[in-house]
Amino acid sequence: MIKIISFKICPFVQRVTGALAAKNIPFEVEYINLKEKPQWFLDISPNGQVPVMSLPSGTVLFESDAIIEFIEDEYGPLEQGVSNEQRALDRAWSYLGSKHYMAQCGTMSSQGQDTFKQRAEKLIKVFARVEKQLASETRFFKSDHLSQVDIAWLPLLHRAAIVKTHTNFDFLCGLPKMQAWQNALLQTDILQSTVSEDFEQRFKDFYLTGTYLAQGEDVPQGIGCDSNTCCV
Repeated sequence: MIKIISFKICPFVQRVTGALAAKNIPFEVEYINLKEKPQWFLDISPNGQVPVMSLPSGTVLFESDAIIEFIEDEYGPLEQGVSNEQRALDRAWSYLGSKHYMAQCGTMSSQGQDTFKQRAEKLIKVFARVEKQLASETRFFKSDHLSQVDIAWLPLLHRAAIVKTHTNFDFLCGLPKMQAWQNALLQTDILQSTVSEDFEQRFKDFYLTGTYLAQGEDVPQGIGCDSNTCCV
């Protein structure tokens, strides 16, 4: 069986487990402590980062983009009949999502209001660009069926939902199509298969403890919003 080596709140890992879950590919996950990386992990991970995918053949893959491409090459794409031109566009939109994982992590880790506001505004501008791309009549990014773009954006939208639930801040405030897309993704059957059972608690312990967001209701709702009443 495929094994994924993971850190419990890593968004890059969630993208990989999401791609596997969407294709109904069996896998197991082994979690490590990134502060105390075991030597066996360093021996198989050239960059010392997760995710790492260990295949039944003994081959070990690293770098999330390469792993995603392997899943698609080995098990087939989520969508059939996609042109090379559209596939390139899909990869570009997917990359736009994954390259902002660390930006979101840095924003959520901010200690002060000014730092948080500056980082949040940059991230919200990205979400606003996607808002213009989304169609009002479809559940997901392109259609009513999941694509690799949806899987790539799932970690961002999942984390934004947890922040909204536990604080007074919504990264998607004033972006109704992004909010609808977020809701559709979080209602899919694959979500729980992409993270550990204690994911939300570990996320709260890391990002909602000792940070600016940890102030909860004291966090201004209107950062990134045109109005304090636009959040739903």
